[in-house]
Amino acid sequence: MLTISKKGQEIPASPIRKLVPFSDAAKQKGIKVYHLNIGQPDIETTSYALDAVKKYSEKVIKYSNSAGELSYRKKICKYYEGLGINITPDEIIVTTGGSEALQITFQTIMDPENEVIIPEPFYANYNSFAKAAGVKVKPISSEISNGFALPPMSEFEKAITPNTKAILICNPNNPTGYLYSAEEMESLRQIVKKYGLYLITDEVYREFCYDGAKHVSAMTLEGIEDNVILIDSESKRYSACGIRVGRIISKNKEVMSTAMKFAQARLSPPSYGQVAAEGALDTPASYFDGTVKEYVSRRNICVEGINKIPGAFCPTPKGAFYIVAHLPIDNSETFCKWLLTDFNYEGKTVMMAPASGFYSTPGLGVQEVRISYCLNCDALADAMFILGKALEVYPGRVE
Repeated sequence: MLTISKKGQEIPASPIRKLVPFSDAAKQKGIKVYHLNIGQPDIETTSYALDAVKKYSEKVIKYSNSAGELSYRKKICKYYEGLGINITPDEIIVTTGGSEALQITFQTIMDPENEVIIPEPFYANYNSFAKAAGVKVKPISSEISNGFALPPMSEFEKAITPNTKAILICNPNNPTGYLYSAEEMESLRQIVKKYGLYLITDEVYREFCYDGAKHVSAMTLEGIEDNVILIDSESKRYSACGIRVGRIISKNKEVMSTAMKFAQARLSPPSYGQVAAEGALDTPASYFDGTVKEYVSRRNICVEGINKIPGAFCPTPKGAFYIVAHLPIDNSETFCKWLLTDFNYEGKTVMMAPASGFYSTPGLGVQEVRISYCLNCDALADAMFILGKALEVYPGRVE
């Protein structure tokens, strides 16, 4: 009898992508869909990445080293040096996106039934990676009322068991946009040191910090150098999501030598992607000056637009390009589907991600949605107006 694996049955569908068939059907009817569901920046990919690919002259596209091209890893070291972080090429493994970096990390440091603590809401695929590795997620809930700040350390300590191996954070956070403060990072430093845990830190949105707030990398925390595993990527930073190049970085030699076994098993990261990524690192800082300014304008349009809607609430995040908003609705998944199947305003509608898919605790996020503000300001302003119109007539509206 043909059957599907238990893991395959348990891995959740992506809340970001599973409504795509409904958006496709809406478009076939001639309805314009504003995609607020996916973190695909419309900022132009840095020309340095594109030019590097155009100049590529090798006659054979070869495998790279399993750790990634040495020239690229050396340039990565210079990038971090500019951030006050000193690493060497042998402390880097280039991966097929940040996703593979996390998958390899889970396989490297955790056995089935081990536990990882993650503040929720969190990037939905963390659940999938954990399921695939047989790892149990222990969520610690943050609250929209305080902007999704890091929960008290007492909550982390309650969740720690003999099976706990790691704490995983995303900073700035996807899906909330929350940026962890220096004080919060110090609290994490103390707890991972006290209990001998790994601190896995996903920092792919590092450059996108707003209102004068500063990013504090876990790699700068003293005394836990062997505990920290950094996940990073060029994808969001340089608006190059499709190159699928990320990395694992750690000063823990045993972690890196073990991770290399998994890297060797998948042979090598994408060669063309590394060409683009290496070129991208030549991008001047001025690229981010304009990008950050643009994202602040987009963020403000969304936050102000939502907070004008009766019964809706959205905190103002200081990082990334996402917000999680509370809406006066019965069920976020039902509402997001309804927007695509049963509603349009003058031939237009919006597509969002149900925030319930970013929680691990059942029942949380059912009145919340995640919005990615990757569209231009005019499109976002129109989308917020349409969202308000939708909530006026949505049959499942609640106060």
